[in-house]
Amino acid sequence: MKFAFSLTAVAAALSFSAFAQAADVLISASQMLDVRTGKMIANPQILVRDGRIVSVKQGAQSVSAETKKIDLAGMTLVPGLIDMHVHLDSDPTYGGYNTLQFNDRFWSIITVPHASRTLDAGFTTVRNVGSDAWNDVGLREAIDEGKVRGPRIVTAAYSFGATGGHCDSTFFPPSMNQRSPYNADSPEEGRKRVRELRKYGAQVIKICATGGVFSHNTEPGQQQLSLTEMKAIAEEAHQWDLRVAAHAHGSSGIKDAIRAGVDTIEHASLIDDEGIALAKKHGAYLSMDIYNTDYTQSEGKKNGVLEDNLRKDREVADIQREGFRKAHAAGVKMVYGTDAGIYPHGDNAKQFATMVKYGMTPVQAIQAATINAAEALASKDVGIIEAGRFADMVAVKGDPSKDVRLLENVAVVIKAGEVVKGGGK
Repeated sequence: MKFAFSLTAVAAALSFSAFAQAADVLISASQMLDVRTGKMIANPQILVRDGRIVSVKQGAQSVSAETKKIDLAGMTLVPGLIDMHVHLDSDPTYGGYNTLQFNDRFWSIITVPHASRTLDAGFTTVRNVGSDAWNDVGLREAIDEGKVRGPRIVTAAYSFGATGGHCDSTFFPPSMNQRSPYNADSPEEGRKRVRELRKYGAQVIKICATGGVFSHNTEPGQQQLSLTEMKAIAEEAHQWDLRVAAHAHGSSGIKDAIRAGVDTIEHASLIDDEGIALAKKHGAYLSMDIYNTDYTQSEGKKNGVLEDNLRKDREVADIQREGFRKAHAAGVKMVYGTDAGIYPHGDNAKQFATMVKYGMTPVQAIQAATINAAEALASKDVGIIEAGRFADMVAVKGDPSKDVRLLENVAVVIKAGEVVKGGGK
């Protein structure tokens, strides 16, 4: 299935008309990481017009006197970072039943500071894979209109799965009659959910193939959608030119999701050798959140996370990290996904060092958050500093291809050719 990204609804999420440049912009730095080759380019000069890159050259460019100049001498440029798995209407400082102390619209409002922190962290594009009450769609629209600041957002709206599964409401007794409005218990219901969600703003479809860590009465290894159901969902989504992400911890659910044609496997905590081979054969991307357990285990209890959820997190953590190591070594395509919202927004870059610890080079970890993520999005607009793409980039002092922790504190963030954090001479 080919995905014509420029014709899909996702393209709207990655547009940025509100900040179109009135004049050309010339961005210069000491060096720039070419994520296609993994090599540094000395003395880059990047000409930007109307938010997009016109040219990338080494050394001086001839430009008009009206051209605005952003001089980042002594700094290294990296493409704007992409987090493929966030939940901007979640706040990890409230866990378990502590979330019930607030009005429903509280969660809509906190998306605004979360988006701002994410942008300041250097993540100029995110994929929000599941939210309540269309919160991510409204946030995307507000950002695109220039009403609030934040990254480009690819929105899933509601994630969905089986009744009683991880994507359902599972913490309450029957007297409260709590359920997700988008449960799908047959292939036909799955197809309908795709159509309904796309109608109101979903730009990627997120399903729950297995149980999860932060739900009640589900175990991560349990498969909760059948191969037939997932195949119907994937076929329907691809017909509408939407990609599909599957929450899948357990090995059977991972393998059936890949066989069904799902594009990205989220978490992949209990992936086995057969699953790794299937991912490589089918070209599925793995988005493995291998840092966030550090936060959950140190802070979760005081935030109200229930012991049963902490138990599940402990049980899958090391297995997931070793699975990450094996999948990467096997040549499976990997993208950068953190599950931000399970840990604090704005700390997204802390996962880079964990990815390096478990087998990646710094450049490979950066590629997971740039060129690989752009390919998984079917995007020719983001992920690389090259002509035709949006002028999204970050700058750090030092060489992140040698010390990836430099990306935890980016000095400058540029979105569509406009400095949105920091600045140059």
